[in-house]
Amino acid sequence: MFEAENLRDWIGQPVVDEAGDKVGSLESIYFDTAAGVPTFAAVHVGILSGQKLVFAPLAGAVVAPKYLKVMFPKKLIKDAPSIATDGELDAAEEPALFAHYGLTYQTGSGGERRLGRR
Repeated sequence: MFEAENLRDWIGQPVVDEAGDKVGSLESIYFDTAAGVPTFAAVHVGILSGQKLVFAPLAGAVVAPKYLKVMFPKKLIKDAPSIATDGELDAAEEPALFAHYGLTYQTGSGGERRLGRR
């Protein structure tokens, strides 16, 4: 995990996969609302009418001066559940997102939404 001290500084920076291939640019960070830790990067991908936000897990991510490196392959990230560039990740879509990456999904206490955007 990485420190989430200056998240605003990273917005717009390139996001690269485990091999260093550019996936897209960082749009925002989604936090686990129960633990308060950064969990997913929302990555802006596509051109013109094909633009969308895909989600990449931040487990093992590395922050460098000019990019954010995530530990998943580009194809897996680009095939992840997505939302419109002006959309929000609905709580009902969260289990599919976690399943796409083989991660365990847990709701917060009382079943509240697990991920929050910052």
